[in-house]
Amino acid sequence: MPTGFRPIVLASNVREVDWKSLSPQEWAIPVFILLMVVERLSFRFLPDPGERGYTLKDTATSIAMGLGSLVFDGVIGLATGLATIWCAHVTPLHVPDNGWLGWAAVFVGWDICYYWAHRAEHEIRFLWAAHVVHHSSQRYNLSTALRQSWTDQATFVFYLPLALLGVDLKVIATVGGFNLIYQFWIHTERIGTMWRPIELVMNTPSHHRVHHGSNPQYLDRNYGGVFIVWDRLFRTFEPEVEPVRYGLTTNIESFNPLWVAFHEYVAIGRDLRRARSWGDRAGYLFRGPGWAPAGSDLTTAPRTAAA
Repeated sequence: MPTGFRPIVLASNVREVDWKSLSPQEWAIPVFILLMVVERLSFRFLPDPGERGYTLKDTATSIAMGLGSLVFDGVIGLATGLATIWCAHVTPLHVPDNGWLGWAAVFVGWDICYYWAHRAEHEIRFLWAAHVVHHSSQRYNLSTALRQSWTDQATFVFYLPLALLGVDLKVIATVGGFNLIYQFWIHTERIGTMWRPIELVMNTPSHHRVHHGSNPQYLDRNYGGVFIVWDRLFRTFEPEVEPVRYGLTTNIESFNPLWVAFHEYVAIGRDLRRARSWGDRAGYLFRGPGWAPAGSDLTTAPRTAAA
């Protein structure tokens, strides 16, 4: 479950916001916990030497990052909500939300937006500074899906077209929630490759393991949320062939939630301070995580480049 725009429930009246306004992914939290327990027990009773399983520190860090993201989303997510509401009010368009076909169309539309938002998080360094949190674990299990950023709000702009097209805000929030729920179960080593038609169309554990790999051929591949067809269409697809090395190309080796959340911002600040020109400063912010100016001793940025 990569970080990205997390849909907030937008009620037409503040008084409507109560327990009924919980997003789908918030309702799913008990199921997430149950599935993590089941997966942990499966490693205990059905061990596989090729799978890394769970450790207490790693799992605790992932859960801490997930809980922290809920707090930070509530604090700094207001601007994204207001921008989405503004787009919905100024657009003359309206997409009917009745019928399964309309919901399916919005679901597919959300996933297209997700693909480009997720790809931008890997290709623009100041966005990567938030998203790197999700890739910082050297293990791959269902708790990894909870390892979310505390600062990932900028990618909401990729979803504004849905509001500008006139899609109802509650439909956007609901569809986005179910999109993220789908992505939870693909964070596992316990499931191998699936039936070929599913692998061709849907994002699966095999495809998403590749996305979390630091192997050179796996870097910046398989961005899809629910559907893998976008990666096939835009040539960012890579099949799982060799065993996946999870984490960053150079790992941070820390379980401190504060360092996990902000270490890349520190690295960007360090690079900005020693930059020799405004062009270099812009490069450090807006080019890829591994970019460095010509002649620099940093021809790559291994601490930031990841799958």
